[in-house]
Amino acid sequence: MNRRWLMVGAVGVVALAFIAGVVVYKDRTAQQAVQAVQAGGDALVRAHAPVFGNPQAKVTIVEFFDPSCETCRAFYPLVKSIVNASFGQVRLVVRYAPLHPGSDRAAKILEAARLQGQYWPALEKALADQPRWASHGNPQPELIWESIADTGLDMAKARADAESPAIAAALQQDIADMKTLGVRATPGFFVNGRPLTDFGAVQLRALVDEELAKVRKP
Repeated sequence: MNRRWLMVGAVGVVALAFIAGVVVYKDRTAQQAVQAVQAGGDALVRAHAPVFGNPQAKVTIVEFFDPSCETCRAFYPLVKSIVNASFGQVRLVVRYAPLHPGSDRAAKILEAARLQGQYWPALEKALADQPRWASHGNPQPELIWESIADTGLDMAKARADAESPAIAAALQQDIADMKTLGVRATPGFFVNGRPLTDFGAVQLRALVDEELAKVRKP
């Protein structure tokens, strides 16, 4: 009997140690993320980044986004609804984190659409068609051209723009900023410079609400 209780006690100690380790790890990760933001300076928002919502909004969600990422696709309606429900107080800034094969090409195609003022329609069509072109075993980002053909784009111009040095440079800047800020998975969110270290839809809403509460104070 005593041996049984000793074993139960030992298991309990191990479990508590594991929980404590997880808490310490999360705290350390959060601290590292905050330090990365502080050291990164302008790495969060760049002039070339697409913006959804009021450009003058007091709360900014920065999303490091991979066009091939299924979770990014799932989160897009949520983030859009947060912005739309904010009465102009929240904006979304998109930065690219092309972590999957072919995602860099997808980003260049979307950026070509942005140059013609069709970024958001093109993005939504690309996300809707993501299962077709973004297979991780056989990515085919060139199929995005078919997905966005009915957005009213000058397709010849868009195809040329996608090869431009300016778009390549903007994408390289996003990748450099992603590394500076320690983004290793997508979507990676920052709200008014605060990293979302405990990932989830509820947690993202809560972080936005915290920042909204700050700007609403008299």
